[in-house]
Amino acid sequence: MKKIIAIVVFTVIAYNGYSQEDSEVTQKSNIQTYTPSKLLKKGQWDIKWFNNLFTQTKSADSNGDIAKDLDRETYFTSSIDIFTGVSENSKINVGLLAEIRSNVIGDRNALDVFSFDGENGTARSGLTSIAPVIKFNPLKNVSNFTVQTAFHIPLIDNESETGVFLDQTAYTFQNRFFYDYTFPSGDWQLFTELNTEYNFGDENSFANKTFLLAPGVFMSYFPSQKSTVLGFVQYQQRFGDFTQDFTALGFGGKYQLTQALNLEVLYSSFVRGANSGIGQSFNIGLRALF
Repeated sequence: MKKIIAIVVFTVIAYNGYSQEDSEVTQKSNIQTYTPSKLLKKGQWDIKWFNNLFTQTKSADSNGDIAKDLDRETYFTSSIDIFTGVSENSKINVGLLAEIRSNVIGDRNALDVFSFDGENGTARSGLTSIAPVIKFNPLKNVSNFTVQTAFHIPLIDNESETGVFLDQTAYTFQNRFFYDYTFPSGDWQLFTELNTEYNFGDENSFANKTFLLAPGVFMSYFPSQKSTVLGFVQYQQRFGDFTQDFTALGFGGKYQLTQALNLEVLYSSFVRGANSGIGQSFNIGLRALF
């Protein structure tokens, strides 16, 4: 697992100076142009390493009532997304997604997720899923609307072992819909996302035979071509044999370190939910586009 992370870090650093401009920037930066709604040109590559740490000491029951001062639980997800353009008209991208998880419970320190120690009864970690993915533009005249379809394949046998949950063991058929709109001034950009999932294939999984609907709205402001600050709201609802929902509010920023490499930092607070943890999420990501 650590070797996988090291390979990704090396790949990102290797392209750190790729296509660095010697003169003043005369066109929009990647953080302005290549939103999730934008497809790559043929031969382009997009590699993103995104890390999410969610920690909680509260939880909401099925009625939304919140229990406080619980033992801390922390869930860390490191995702690697690799895409490349394959069509001459920039209408189709293909790629691979992978997720590494590390979870700790029993009131352990939130940063213990980075120990990857697998301590019996309080921690688990590992590569939990991979997904082939295709991303395409379904509407000829709306270039900033795209659909991303992925099939997530679980790589673990048991969701919980010695009382520690790691990840779901159900398969996931996922469709994500992206749309962005840049206001005429060029300083503001609205981005919207709708994530839909159908989970199936393992009767022992909590997610089996459930549908998930998760819309999100992000508003970005560009103080300069190389930076953006943003605020967002996200909602998730799970239907089926198991029901769950939550609402999260957050903010963050992005900065273009070089022509090829971007840094992203986000924070979110889970303000309500049902059958859900109530906590905070800390996120950092690196994206190499070349």
